[in-house]
This record gives sequence, C-alpha cells and structure tokens, in this order.
Amino acid sequence: PVAILAQDSAAGPWTTTPPRSVMVIKCSDCAFTEFRVYPGRGRRYIQKDGKSFFFGNSKAENLFHLGRKAAKLRWTPIWRRMHKKGGADVAKKTRTRRAQKFQKAIVGMSLE
Repeated sequence: PVAILAQDSAAGPWTTTPPRSVMVIKCSDCAFTEFRVYPGRGRRYIQKDGKSFFFGNSKAENLFHLGRKAAKLRWTPIWRRMHKKGGADVAKKTRTRRAQKFQKAIVGMSLE
C-alpha cells in the first residue's frame, strides 16, 4: 500500500488523502413552491405571452393552473416565511425584566 500525498489546505500542508472534488449540480427552483428541482426532474411551462415557469412536480403545476396562491398553502416555504415559522435567521425575542416593587426597612422606623 502506497500513501498518496496530496496538498489540501484545509487539513494541513500534506495529507495522505486524495484532493476532494465537489460535484456541482445546477438546480432550478420551482416557480410555485420555490423547492429545489434537480436536473432531469420537473416540467417547464411557457405561456402565450412568453413567460416561462418551471415546476418541480405535477401537484405544483396543477395548483398553479387552478389559480391557487402558494402563500395560502401551509406546506409551501412562502407560507412559512409569511407566518414566521422555523428558519435559523429568526431571532428569538428577548424578555425584558420588570423592576419588582418591595419595601425597604429604614432603621428606627416601623412599617406601620
């Protein structure tokens, strides 16, 4: 067994692993749901006026042709964004502390 030496900046100057190659896939987004659609999937619809729409599945395509709004469907990311559901970018509200009222005893005076 011969160790293959390759230069990898993430793991140090010299390592025994071959260089990592990342496969880049050109994905498109569904026009209705905004879900990622991988190559070989989905269907493109072109209107008479030349507008082009790409749909990930027949469910999204049929809902689009029926005139449904994606923002009114709970399973779409658009609805989730409008109603602030999930998402790592949504910061949690910080609680503000109210000052509590209490009586301080003064030396030499009674509380009555």
